Amino acid sequence: PASKSSPPVIHAHLTTSDMSTFAQSTARISATAARRIASSARTRSVVARAGKQVIATDKAVAALGPYSQAIKHGNTIYVSGQIGLDPATGDFVGDDVESQTERVMLSISEILKAAGANMSDVVKCNIFVTNMGDFAAVNAIYAKSFPENPPARATVEVPTLPKGAKIEIDAIAMV
Repeated sequence: PASKSSPPVIHAHLTTSDMSTFAQSTARISATAARRIASSARTRSVVARAGKQVIATDKAVAALGPYSQAIKHGNTIYVSGQIGLDPATGDFVGDDVESQTERVMLSISEILKAAGANMSDVVKCNIFVTNMGDFAAVNAIYAKSFPENPPARATVEVPTLPKGAKIEIDAIAMV
């Protein structure tokens, strides 16, 4: 007797003609499915482009290259990496990681506000530091922005950041 976890066994007697017909039907179904999937993907691509909204505010530093401060698509907001620059002067707010981190968190908050969101809507952050020895200082400042239910996060040490920044943070939020 078969155990309860064994799948049922089905006995079938198929002729060569049956197998050929089955193979041809499967090929037709697969081709039709592939056409529908391709058509659906093209439609989603058009909808995605149509639904993309550029978010910008003068309360955060302007993009330093060919990118946006943030993009809102549907209910998701993608905030580009922010560094500790003063939006009014374009200079670093300080040479230390603490002042740069404070400015980064403020910039992310202002960008989210421009998109109709706030820090409690953030679901994921990536933190890039040039010295992992700064982790405790960065963590203490970062934690102030997420007092409850902090987002998922990764922290990575990198050799350099744009303009010689000590920290860069990007974020994803859901509204």
